Amino acid sequence: MKSRTRREFVYLTGAMALAALGPRLAASESKARVVVVGGGIGGATAAKYLAVSAPTIEVTLVEPKPNYTTCFFSNLYLAGLCSLDSLTHGYETLAQRYGINVIHDSVAAVDPVAKTVGLKSGPKLTYDRVVVAPGIAFNYDALAGYDEAATQVIPHAWNAGLQTQLLRRQLESMEDGGVFVLVAPPNPFRCPPAPYERASLVAYYFKQHKPRSRILILDAKDSFNAQDLFLDAWERHYRGMIEWLPAQFTGGIKAIDVKERSVKTASETFKAAVANVIPPQRAGQFAQQNGLVDQSGWCPIDPITFESKLQPGIHVVGDASSAGDMPKSAFVANSQAKACAFAIAAALTGSERQSPHLFNTCYTHLGPDDAVSNAVSFKPVAGTIKIVDNFVSQVQESAETRHRTAREAQSWYAAFMRDTFGYAAF
Repeated sequence: MKSRTRREFVYLTGAMALAALGPRLAASESKARVVVVGGGIGGATAAKYLAVSAPTIEVTLVEPKPNYTTCFFSNLYLAGLCSLDSLTHGYETLAQRYGINVIHDSVAAVDPVAKTVGLKSGPKLTYDRVVVAPGIAFNYDALAGYDEAATQVIPHAWNAGLQTQLLRRQLESMEDGGVFVLVAPPNPFRCPPAPYERASLVAYYFKQHKPRSRILILDAKDSFNAQDLFLDAWERHYRGMIEWLPAQFTGGIKAIDVKERSVKTASETFKAAVANVIPPQRAGQFAQQNGLVDQSGWCPIDPITFESKLQPGIHVVGDASSAGDMPKSAFVANSQAKACAFAIAAALTGSERQSPHLFNTCYTHLGPDDAVSNAVSFKPVAGTIKIVDNFVSQVQESAETRHRTAREAQSWYAAFMRDTFGYAAF
């Protein structure tokens, strides 16, 4: 793997992104049908790019909720730096501009033999291919004392919406001088830098409103993503406010006492004024119920088409997939969905299939005017997906560079939402 400067990487990823779009696939007389299950980033992107690349394919998107709220950037909401409404997006443009049949319902099951998707309301949709983007599920069995009911007292806030609002209210009502305890999950999990971005932005909120308060991170791991960048920022912006305790120090997380609002480790029990427990994760429940998950808890896929290795004809994109070096991030879900859409369109229209270009970009806030970024390109290699190029922010960057990166993050979010849902945000 070769590391590059930011300028070199931007040039290369721009060129490859254009190549990834490729020529518009030739229309055919086919009346092929593709059903997309799940309207998060992966599902919405797959539906849109199927409709764009092969207009003769009938595309149906099944999603129970009328809107989708992004978990990425929700830490800014916790810090009081944006509204939850600004992170919430509907499906109207996908239906009206791109002709996608959007159905707000839940899927009961996929029948891979009959090639039907059964809706909970009763009807069955026939398909030639189906794309599923089931996201993550929480493995409550791996964390004693913590279950779905407990999330109403100690929120995880790892699916944006009501959980995020609950955590925000608890932070607002906490007395100055309290301890916010954040339990970070073991690998792999959705958005690797996000727990530490959350600690940073909650510290920013405390610094403005409750300056005697502290943050304690109890980690299930011994190290974490971009650790040097976070430790540097915590020393510069929040000295003495954030304490990180790795598993090798505590002996690991053993149990959660919801009534006492405390976290028990092998060495000590920590009492919280506000607790935020992010549980261990696995592929979403839909993937588990439809035979898409292997012993790892995630969905093995073909690295070129994202077709399931366990259920032919069903493609899995986004956080639920087991995709080699690719992290579980929103931009990865978007990139996988495009590759998957082009592969399906080529298969159903008889057009030439192209090798996918896969990317990840990520912006992480350390404060309102201090952000870092990374950008990575990947390619399928020997049955899996490997990193081939990357750019990562460095500890010694100037304040001006960090401020510029924070502004870029806002533009990135708006462009990303336009690419996924078809319109501008912010």
